[in-house]
Amino acid sequence: MTATPATPPGPLDLSDLSVGQELARTRHEISRDSLVRYAGASGDFNPIHYNDILATEAGLPGVIAHGMLTMGTAITGLLERLGDPTLVREYSVRFTNPIPVPATGSVTLEVIAVVGAVDSSAGTARADITAEVDGTKVLGRARATISTPAANSAGTPA
Repeated sequence: MTATPATPPGPLDLSDLSVGQELARTRHEISRDSLVRYAGASGDFNPIHYNDILATEAGLPGVIAHGMLTMGTAITGLLERLGDPTLVREYSVRFTNPIPVPATGSVTLEVIAVVGAVDSSAGTARADITAEVDGTKVLGRARATISTPAANSAGTPA
């Protein structure tokens, strides 16, 4: 799997975030090779992730990407922009559509993270993440709560 950042490299300044501000924008190529590597690393060898016949028999359009691969990939651009993954306090998604992965070539997962809310008193901000393949949302209500400098300096617990 390859990632293409469209956001400037380097850590993000979290001291002055505003609702609607873009935090990260990335593109990730997902191929059958990506699925094989993820299956080996995760131990998830469900045949819907490598066998077209069994995937279609299960009612799917063909082999699909692992949900957790999609979820993990979708937050990587934000993590890189933060520069410190420990700033993410919570991350959740709803799986809305599978990602069919062709036998040859790849599909492109396009991800944008924007500030959805800022809670100055809690020292956190919510990043709303949009993840699409060919214009179809594959994750719904994808959100990450990140700690801002106010929380870090005040020692707010995770």
